[in-house]
Parts: sequence; C-alpha cells; structure tokens
Amino acid sequence: MKPRPFSPLRYLSGYPQSTLDQVQRLIDDDRLGRYLQKRYPDRHEIKTDKALYDYVSELKQSYLRNAPPLSKVLYQNKLDVIQNALGLHTAISRVQGGRLKAKQEIRIASTFKDCAPEFLEMIVVHELAHFKESDHNRAFYQLCCHMLPDYHQIEFDLRLYLTYRSLADSPTRNDV
Repeated sequence: MKPRPFSPLRYLSGYPQSTLDQVQRLIDDDRLGRYLQKRYPDRHEIKTDKALYDYVSELKQSYLRNAPPLSKVLYQNKLDVIQNALGLHTAISRVQGGRLKAKQEIRIASTFKDCAPEFLEMIVVHELAHFKESDHNRAFYQLCCHMLPDYHQIEFDLRLYLTYRSLADSPTRNDV
C-alpha cells in the first residue's frame, strides 16, 4: 500500500471549499503563523497531571455537578494527534463486590502542554461534554457551547494550529 501524500489541510476536512481556499491563501502567503500568534499570544501554565486534574475538576464542578466523578485526568504521550485524537474520554465499568463501579477518565494529548489556554479549555470542554452525551450530536455541541460560548471558533482555530504545526513538521516544508 502506498503512503498517503501529505495533506496540509487534513485537519480541516468537512469544511466548505471556500474556507479551505482562505486557509490555503494564508499558508501560501506565509501568514497562518502570524494569524494564530496574534489571536492566541498566551500559553497556559497547566503542565502537570495534578494541575490538569484540578483544572478539569473545576470546569466540571461549574457546569456538570451531577455528572459522575472524575477518576483520572492526565496528559497522554500516546494519543495520536495525527489521527484527530486531541483528547480521550473513557468510562470504565468494573464489578467490585456486589456493585458496579464506573470510573471516568480524561486523557489529553501531551502536545497541548504548551498551547494557548483557549485550546486546552476547548479540548477539556469537549471531553467533559462526553460525560452527558456520548455521540457528537446536536445536544453534545449545545452543551459544548453552553460551557464555552466560542467553542466552534476555537475548535476551528485549533484545527488551524494543528495544520500550522503539521506544516512546520513536514519534511517537504521548511519555510513555516
């Protein structure tokens, strides 16, 4: 099987062609990095798994008090951002004695240890929304927007950020 050619817009599949054309112009004019830097100049300070757990717990307490408790939250080196796994929510059920115990875990790709705070918040909100809605349906996105009103714009900009990073890491592109 042949390897698939590098597609700089792979994180933006599903967006209209007019949007893809605008992004391609930003890339061609070498303006994508400047756009992102101007919009998201800061980096968050949440570097440890404990700090991440506290951050996620605080957001959960603010918006999803009645949801099951968090068991574990951590940065995960093995999550493959290339395959669009920015974060992962898992619910593990185990029988302990005569009871069924459920554990809720959230794992965030370690790539996001050094990113804009808005990007980390968007990923956390997305994973927390899975506590209430397992599918990516209308109710899921309504909950995301309830927790983070600019959810869709930040998600799009995060995809631009991943696009920019993939261009910088690409062996065929050294000028980004």
